[in-house]
Amino acid sequence: MRRRHLAAGALALATLVSVPLAVRAQQPVELQFWHGLNQPLGGMLEQLATDFNATQSTYKVVPSFRGSYAETVVAAIAAFRSSTAPHIVQMFEVGTGTMMSAGRAVKPLHEILAETGVAIDPRDFIGPVAGYYAAADGRMMAMPFNSSTAIAYYNKDMFQRAGLDPNAFPATWQGVEDAARKLKAAGIACPMTTSWPSWIMVEQLLAIHDVPLASRSNGFEGLNTELNLANPVLTRHLTNLVNWQKDGLFRYGGRDTAAEALFPTGECAISFMSSGSRARVTREARFNWGVAMLPYYQGAEGAPRNSIIGGAALWTMNRGPNAQRSPQELRGVAEFFRYISSPAVMAKWHQDTGYVPVTRSAYEVTKAAGYYQQNAGADVPIEQMLRGGDPTANSRGIRLGGFIEIRNIIQEEMERAFQGGATPEAALANANTRGNQVLRNFERTNRNN
Repeated sequence: MRRRHLAAGALALATLVSVPLAVRAQQPVELQFWHGLNQPLGGMLEQLATDFNATQSTYKVVPSFRGSYAETVVAAIAAFRSSTAPHIVQMFEVGTGTMMSAGRAVKPLHEILAETGVAIDPRDFIGPVAGYYAAADGRMMAMPFNSSTAIAYYNKDMFQRAGLDPNAFPATWQGVEDAARKLKAAGIACPMTTSWPSWIMVEQLLAIHDVPLASRSNGFEGLNTELNLANPVLTRHLTNLVNWQKDGLFRYGGRDTAAEALFPTGECAISFMSSGSRARVTREARFNWGVAMLPYYQGAEGAPRNSIIGGAALWTMNRGPNAQRSPQELRGVAEFFRYISSPAVMAKWHQDTGYVPVTRSAYEVTKAAGYYQQNAGADVPIEQMLRGGDPTANSRGIRLGGFIEIRNIIQEEMERAFQGGATPEAALANANTRGNQVLRNFERTNRNN
């Protein structure tokens, strides 16, 4: 009898031990995904992860909002140093140069695909997007995802009130100034504003006018590059912005996305914003609105060229300095990337958000569905990115180390000009000097990477 009790107890103990082990064996591999998208875009992104998880049971992508893009970058770097880095981090385009030089912190996309056998055709990515995230040899380093460009949004009701054609946004800056004066005369307190001052009023402006922001193809050819901020085109434009502010035609609304709410709330008639803001404008605006390509200066040689991309890509990180990812983890990352880049999923993301379709196949799916006919202006960002043929060395994009800091410097100096603390010429010269110091520091630190 005692032996039977002992046998039964042993069996019960074995059962208690074996069940948790079996359960654990069936648990999916968790993949941490840190992102920097606010609502509603953040919710849309997290829904993509939920949808992917529902397609299979081997992997589970766990998205986590980590603040702004810049805050997400800082958090990811700190996590890598402590060997707790996420599998995937969403890095905005300004951080591309930094990530390219990050060495063992990053697992390049082309290596992941080669090691896992997961097929994602790099030739399907549209040119301006693929080129931005490719190494010098053309191999993809990161997964392009929420790519955007900057466009003009305008309030058609206010245009009509000012006697302007609500279906024809000015193609040139001269025309925009004329429109702003008419809007002001019609009693509109804020004729125009901009979000992302450096990205739109400096970086995009120079690309569209085929003027280099920096030497060595805007940094694509190496770390030993110099800024070119004190150039005639940018000096002319910042001078105009300062004068337009004095005349009540332009309102500086702050850095990054600080001014974005001024348009959908109906406060400003014109706003230059990311194409990815379309989802917010669609949801919040209570007036008729339209979109158009960014203006250029009439008579400027080389203009207009294509605009450059913004938004972000998805980078795969190793866990820490001495902690690599397992083959199973990398396979999960690759499968997630394959899912979000599939034509149907990418087309829906593009249509729901306003971000550009980063693949040709997603663009074709969207076009075939009649989306662009039913949603006037939704193809403007794509047409603008493809304007002027193949990108030039000046309009391909920007790949500068430490560019997050440089962009902040540019915005600081622009603010000095807006506040009357410096002339536009002096502000740009100072930004050039301070920015070059950042480049030299970055070059010294990363010369051998």
